[in-house]
Amino acid sequence: MIIAIAVTFFFLILRFAVTLFNFISDPKLRRVNRHYTDLVSILIPARNEEGNILALLQSIHQQDYANYEVLILDDESTDATYEICAGFAAGHSQFRVIKGGELPLGWLGKNYACHQLATQARGNFFLFVDADEKISAGLVNSAIHRMYVNKLSLLSLFANQQMLTLGEKLIVPLMHYILLNLLPLRLIYLVKNYTVAAASGQFMLFDAGVYREHQWHRQVKGKIVEDVEIMRQVKAAGRNGEALLANGMINCRMYNNYVNAVNGFSKNFLAAFNYSILWFLVYIVLIIGGPMIVIMTLNLQLILFMMSLIILTRIMVSLSAGQNAWHNILLHPAQMFSLTLVAFLAVQRHLTKTMIWKGRKI
Repeated sequence: MIIAIAVTFFFLILRFAVTLFNFISDPKLRRVNRHYTDLVSILIPARNEEGNILALLQSIHQQDYANYEVLILDDESTDATYEICAGFAAGHSQFRVIKGGELPLGWLGKNYACHQLATQARGNFFLFVDADEKISAGLVNSAIHRMYVNKLSLLSLFANQQMLTLGEKLIVPLMHYILLNLLPLRLIYLVKNYTVAAASGQFMLFDAGVYREHQWHRQVKGKIVEDVEIMRQVKAAGRNGEALLANGMINCRMYNNYVNAVNGFSKNFLAAFNYSILWFLVYIVLIIGGPMIVIMTLNLQLILFMMSLIILTRIMVSLSAGQNAWHNILLHPAQMFSLTLVAFLAVQRHLTKTMIWKGRKI
């Protein structure tokens, strides 16, 4: 029991220290007033996104960067995604929609869609965004400025998450919670070793010349969490990569209910641990089982110390991610239960190879 409590507090304090580092270092994309004129290809893979895609296209049209093209690839959608995009493109000359080809053997759908988009893009920069996002003024200029200043081949941003239902609030905050108390984001750029990597497919900005040379999506064609894998490939090739928080310049509503959020997170969660079920389970036991052991001691001082660390961590992560800290503190026990459910489904579906996403088996 004593060893279990000691390990639990070591892990809690370590995660608190990482969170504190991220909070103080404030790894966010900064807004700049400088304006750039490089041609930016904004590339959008879309599969069954009829409820989301129009809001993204409108936000791109309304933002303040002038020299851009938008290519939307309809990835064999069975809804009205293509018709909506084609209708919008008909009235906006910088927008174009194309039909995706049949998925080849060995490729995952999004990776192949992104690869096809890159082959038709003309820009000096390739910006891949997801169809369920909205972008704000200042984003493109600020991101390009960061690319030039830090001589980046890849800049990835973690979007601010919109959550309208209770079900979303029980799952979606876990993404930033796990990210910001496990990895100091500044180290992704500062440490050149490729194992120190994180990224978000919601915003991937590439130097187009380097992309054409390395064909990053082809290199990770069969990877579920292609964003992290690409960041690793970029760094392994001796190139600079960086991942930051979007600082309110990108907003995304990833899921619209609890079931979709659970399914979505279970698809990606195990991949973040390189599919090591052992290390994944160790993490789950420490983050969920450890506090339960501390509570079972009935030692008020230990319990209060533990709760203080958890609450302070939740406050710092919430403020960094632009989320409601009170909601995340009050919902923390329910979020941990949801994390347990996600963990169970992730392992079960990985072992049985029954993961389905957007109608395709992964």
